[in-house]
Amino acid sequence: MLLSSSAYFVFLVFIFLLYWPLSRQRALALGVILFANYFFYAKWDVFYLFLIPAASTLDFLFGYGIGLAKARWQRRVFLGLSLALNLGLLASLKYMPFILENYAYFAGVKQPAWQWSFPLGISFYCFQALTYTIDIYRRDAQPAKSYLAYLAAVSFFPTTLAGPITRVAALLPQLEKRTMISAEDGGRALFRIGLGLMKKLLVADYLAANLVNRVFDFPNLYSATEVLVGVYAYAFQLYFDFSGYTDIAIGSALLLGLKLPENFRMPYAAENIAEFWRRWHISLSNWLRDYLYFSLPGLRSPKKVFLYLNLILTMVIGGLWHGPNWTFVIWGLLHGCALAVVRYGQHIRGPAKPNPAWWARAGRIFVTFHFVCFSWIFFRASSLSNALEVLSRLSSATLAFANLTGPIVIILLLAMLGHYTPERWFRRLDQLFVRSPFFVQAAAMALLLLAIHYVATKDVAPFIYTKF
Repeated sequence: MLLSSSAYFVFLVFIFLLYWPLSRQRALALGVILFANYFFYAKWDVFYLFLIPAASTLDFLFGYGIGLAKARWQRRVFLGLSLALNLGLLASLKYMPFILENYAYFAGVKQPAWQWSFPLGISFYCFQALTYTIDIYRRDAQPAKSYLAYLAAVSFFPTTLAGPITRVAALLPQLEKRTMISAEDGGRALFRIGLGLMKKLLVADYLAANLVNRVFDFPNLYSATEVLVGVYAYAFQLYFDFSGYTDIAIGSALLLGLKLPENFRMPYAAENIAEFWRRWHISLSNWLRDYLYFSLPGLRSPKKVFLYLNLILTMVIGGLWHGPNWTFVIWGLLHGCALAVVRYGQHIRGPAKPNPAWWARAGRIFVTFHFVCFSWIFFRASSLSNALEVLSRLSSATLAFANLTGPIVIILLLAMLGHYTPERWFRRLDQLFVRSPFFVQAAAMALLLLAIHYVATKDVAPFIYTKF
């Protein structure tokens, strides 16, 4: 059940109408959210009805054990069990075919069969679950007081497919206490949902169907200029697709009185790769920093080389998290090396000068954006050979614009304009919508649905990050 589908919004309205009359009784209200979570998983495969409750219960017990344990070795045992459980789930449900394929290739044997493949790789679930046990182990959080609240938090349905990766410790206090939704929060939820639908259906899907998919599927049929515009279009397709999902997830949670973390902040306005990762998929970059990078050995070593090596290793693992493919490894390696170069440059030069000249800032943004676009080629390509075909076509320096129609150029320019719109303008628009009378909000949503009906592509594509 996609968050952009009509079935999802029927489901969301049903849960909304069921949840708030029962909100005074926390056990019943949590039961509604838990029902919604498991129903959402079951729509993908009934197998998840057994897997998710079992894994969640074990992690709840491991967290409780960490909280009660006195000796450090005991806490490490419970944490190790949680790590083994969640990483084992990822390996068996998502990475085992990739592991067996490469083992068979290098060992020169026939690839063993592996039947445990399911529609969802549950990457987001496993990362959220690990925040709970690791936070308790580090004494940054306490074990959940309510078993129901924990189950509802760790598998919260709006974040199931593509995040944002929400720390269980941040959701638990919101679930354990009774909150009421205000008219302002209700309006803001509708605004975020409408914004997400507009990003996904009017921009991302249009660019994908009319240019990006064609360029990456058959790069040799296009000129270098058309392929270059296709790469630019993919950069904005990916942003509007993923941030659109995040907007819908945040709006859905807000309708239930829950606040999720923001996940994007004008990423293509970053002046270097380190800043890019403070703006792009913020919940993942924070997770990689807090739970992986800071856990790697050598950070306290006087040899600074470990700082740079750990950055590279962190991003390679982050690349693999996106999927079992060598293209993601290369994408992560590129970003890891770029982060190491930025960190080394900062070490050599010292703190950056405040308020640099506009042309210097624009130059850094230009270079960073094009590096990100270059790395997106490997992220989008179906294989290494496909990525090399795209790069080869770019290097051909052929000049033609026949496949760049007026509507494509207009949508791409609007996407660029929308991305670079100052945040204060966005906040003013949000406040204007929230303060408007209900009939104005309803009219705005109706106009959006009308635009989607006439402009959007007929077949709604899945959100890109749902496959990760």
